[in-house]
Amino acid sequence: MSARFPRAATPLSPRARIAVVVAAVLLLAGGSVGYALHAEHRSQGQRADADASFTLGGPALYFRDTATGRVAHQPRAGDSGARTTGGPSCDRFYASGDTALCLRAEPGVLPKTYAIVLDRRLREVRRITVPGVPTRARVSASGRMLSWTVFATGDSYATTAFSTRTAVLDLRTGYLIKSMEEIPLTIDGVRYHAPDVNYWGVTFARDDNRFYATVSTKGRTYLVEGNMKDWSAKALRQNAECPSLSPDNTRIAFKKKVSDNAAAPWRLYVLDLRTMRETPLAETRSVDDQAAWLDDGTVAYSLPGTAGRASDIWTVPADGTGAPRVAVAGGSSPVVVG
Repeated sequence: MSARFPRAATPLSPRARIAVVVAAVLLLAGGSVGYALHAEHRSQGQRADADASFTLGGPALYFRDTATGRVAHQPRAGDSGARTTGGPSCDRFYASGDTALCLRAEPGVLPKTYAIVLDRRLREVRRITVPGVPTRARVSASGRMLSWTVFATGDSYATTAFSTRTAVLDLRTGYLIKSMEEIPLTIDGVRYHAPDVNYWGVTFARDDNRFYATVSTKGRTYLVEGNMKDWSAKALRQNAECPSLSPDNTRIAFKKKVSDNAAAPWRLYVLDLRTMRETPLAETRSVDDQAAWLDDGTVAYSLPGTAGRASDIWTVPADGTGAPRVAVAGGSSPVVVG
């Protein structure tokens, strides 16, 4: 039996061929437009800029709303008023003067962080990409000096398997110090050199020159005082992490390691810089945060939340008296603006 082959299709007329081509072009164009719209929507979702009406107003307590990942604000602790949402999407946030700093994580095989500088209307004025996971953010009182810390490896200060990178940006000159590790460091009056030096948790004085930070080396942590003009740093004392300078520049809130229990190693203290006397605060739970001063008498910080919330913001008196209380349910990165 001879093989049978399908009958050849009847050739299309010129008009029909044109119609097919047009239909294919429209289909591809529609797909391209759809993809473009999807990509733009995805990009906008990742960018999550602040609403036009959401600015650095104040006086108010600004913070990261953990339910949405966006910055919100409410009246300062103790004042009445509702929460206002609509700020930028950030993983860490801080603001002072006319400047805000938003750290936004970009997950991936090699995670990176966007350090985004915002003006008073929370419009982006500069963006710096750094490798690592965002962990600390600070802006000086003038709004001129900015600093951020990322985890290069690991994800917790409670372990020894981590490395940090801390940067400083001077907005007046535009000069960026990508890593503070090369700053000349003095410990016990001697110039110190070691390959494992890590800096984190910078806090600035009102003069935009003096700063404090944590240094870790050989299993020990130090509170260091630095000088931007001289580009130098010296250790003041051991066992002090994540310093936060009070508005009057006389005291530092910090976390002190009080236990080898990895689940609860720290307690909050306040150090008097004139007498170097430390005072334990009434918060006895382990706080893994760089505390923020709401005023000269009150310290705010984040703790794991309850009722399914990622974290809550608590406050406590800075003199060791009183008791902790919740200031923001479902919040982190507290800072008073205005």
